[in-house]
Amino acid sequence: MSLLAPPLSLYVHMPWCVKKCPYCDFNSHGLRGEPPPYAAYVETLLADLDADLADFGAAARGRAIVSVFFGGGTPSLFAPALIDRFLDGARARLPFAHDCEITLETNPGTVEHGRFDGYLAAGVNRLSFGIQSFDDAKLRRLGRIHSAAEAEAAVKSAQDAGYANLNLDLMYALPEQSLAGALEDVERALALTPTHLSHYQLTLEPNTAFAAHPPPLPDDDAAWDMQEACQARLAEAGYRQYEVSAYAQEGRRCRHNLNYWQFGDYLGLGAGAHGKLSDAAAGTVRRRWKTRHPRAYLDAAGPARVGGDAAVARDELPFEYMLNALRLIDGVPMADFAQRTGLPEAAIAAPLAEARRRGWLVEDPQRLRATALGQRFLNDVIEAFLDRAA
Repeated sequence: MSLLAPPLSLYVHMPWCVKKCPYCDFNSHGLRGEPPPYAAYVETLLADLDADLADFGAAARGRAIVSVFFGGGTPSLFAPALIDRFLDGARARLPFAHDCEITLETNPGTVEHGRFDGYLAAGVNRLSFGIQSFDDAKLRRLGRIHSAAEAEAAVKSAQDAGYANLNLDLMYALPEQSLAGALEDVERALALTPTHLSHYQLTLEPNTAFAAHPPPLPDDDAAWDMQEACQARLAEAGYRQYEVSAYAQEGRRCRHNLNYWQFGDYLGLGAGAHGKLSDAAAGTVRRRWKTRHPRAYLDAAGPARVGGDAAVARDELPFEYMLNALRLIDGVPMADFAQRTGLPEAAIAAPLAEARRRGWLVEDPQRLRATALGQRFLNDVIEAFLDRAA
C-alpha cells in the first residue's frame, strides 16, 4: 500500500509557567529568579524549524500548515510581539493555509486585555483557557494561580477584544468534588458561551506532587456518574462530543487536535516537543522529539536539540494509529488506515475481527469506530492492536 502525506501542523512548546501545578506531568518549569529569555527562545524555535526542514527535506518543505498550536507551560507569558515574530518567521519558511487555525493556550492569571488585542493582531485566531474549575477552593487545591472571577473576566476580555473561537479546559473528579459541583462547573462554563470545551478527568500521573501525596478523589463510580451527567448537559446545550474529552459547537472542532487523532503530521518545536512526519517517498512514519530542559534546548545547536528520532516500526503502526483514531466518537474511514500507515487492511484483520466480536467496534467495513462499550473500555480496545501487524 502507498503511504500518502496527511495534513501538516506545527506544535510549538513554551515551557515556562508561573508555578508548577501538583497534578501536571507536562514539560513545564515554574518561574524562578530572573525572567526566562523569552526573545532568545523564540529565535531558537525558528532555528529549530530550519533544522527540521533541512533534515526532513521534501517530506516537509512546501507543505501547507493547516494549524499551529502554542502549548505549554503557559504560552501567554510570551508577549504578543514575540508570538508575532515567530509566526512571521514560520510563514517565511512554510506556506500557511488561508484558513490556518492558530491556537494559543492561556492561563487566566497571566493575561490582560491589551495582550488579547496583540495576540489577535499577530494572527492567533483561537484561544484555549486553562480554567479547570470555577470553584475557588478547588482551584487552590489544584495549585492554580487564578480565581473563578479572574477566569470569567479573562474570557470576557478576550471576547471583547474580538475573539469568537474559544476553548475552556475543565476537569472533573477533583479532590472531594460532588456530582453537583462538577455540574456547576459546566454551568459556569456554558454561561461564558465558548465555542469548544475540553472536559477531562483528573488523574494521578507518575512523578507529580499529587502522585506522591494523593488527595482524596471521588471513586470510579462517582467519576463515571460525573462524566455521564456532564456529557448529557453539554449535549443539551448544543456541544457535540467528537472526541473522548472534547465537545464543540457546530463547525468549531479543534482542527489541530483533529489532525493528531486522524494520524496527521506535525512538526514539534521547542523544549521537549514531539513531532511526527510521514515520508511518502520512503514509505515511513518518523517521530522526532527535542531535548526536554529549556536551558539545554537554548544552549544546543542543530542536531544537539534533537532528543530522539526514529521511524515507527511497521509492527507498531497499527497500535499508534488506533491510539489516536479510536478517540474520535465518529471514528475514521477504514481507507485512512492504509493511507496513513502504508499497511494493508489485512495487517489488522485479526484484532479487528476480535474487537468487533467483543462489541467494541461497530460492524461497518467502511469505518473504524468504537461502540459505546468500546469507548468505555478504550484502552483495552487499543491494546488489542499492539504488536499484531502481519
